[in-house]
Amino acid sequence: MKYMLIMRDTPEALEASKRRDFEEILDEMGAFNDALVKAGVLVGAEGLSDPSEGIVVDFDSEEPIVTDGPYGETHELFNGFWMIQVSSREEAIEWAKRCPLGPGSKLELRRVNEWEDFAEHQDNEYVQKAQERKTGSAAG
Repeated sequence: MKYMLIMRDTPEALEASKRRDFEEILDEMGAFNDALVKAGVLVGAEGLSDPSEGIVVDFDSEEPIVTDGPYGETHELFNGFWMIQVSSREEAIEWAKRCPLGPGSKLELRRVNEWEDFAEHQDNEYVQKAQERKTGSAAG
C-alpha cells in the first residue's frame, strides 16, 4: 500500500520553527528520512516553497481563473510530503507518528489508489493506458 503523508502547519507552528536552529530541523528531518530509506519504505519526499509563491487555477468559472498566492488559510495548505510504500494502514500511521514535527503541525495520511480500486473500469481506454505506463508493459 502506498500512502502520502501530507505536512500541514498552523501559523503558530510556523512561528515556532523560526525560533529553532534550522540546522537542528534539517538534522531531525534528515534522520527521519534516513530511517524511511533504511526501512525500504520511502518512495519520495519533497518540501514545498512558501505559499506566497503558489498559484491557484480555479475551475468555478467557464474559463479557469489563475490567481497568484498566497491563498486560503495557512492550516488549509501543506508544506511538504512523503510518499511511502508500506504493508498496512497501521504501518503508515506508525511512520507518521515518528515524524519530528512539533505542536501546531499535523500529518494527513492519504492512501494512494491502486489498480484494484478501478476494477469496474478496467476496460476503460485511459485506465488501461495509465496502467501500461505504470507497469511499463504494452498492450498487444
